[in-house]
Amino acid sequence: MAIKERVGLVVSDKMQKTVVVAVENRAPHVRYGKIVVRTRRYKVHDEENTCKVGDRVRIQETRPLSKTKRWQVTEVLKN
Repeated sequence: MAIKERVGLVVSDKMQKTVVVAVENRAPHVRYGKIVVRTRRYKVHDEENTCKVGDRVRIQETRPLSKTKRWQVTEVLKN
């Protein structure tokens, strides 16, 4: 089974050990062909509270950690 990974931007770090990461998906519209940007927000586990708003991070799917948290930060790509 392949491990799901995404790269996104931290949009909130107000919680303890949790950040909200926005992942953009750019794909052409099925009928019209124009590029459509869809954004999905994930609650992500950040054990050391190292991520700040504006950081680009790589996240990985994991077991359920809370009601809404199923992802964890694997690395901070850019501060």
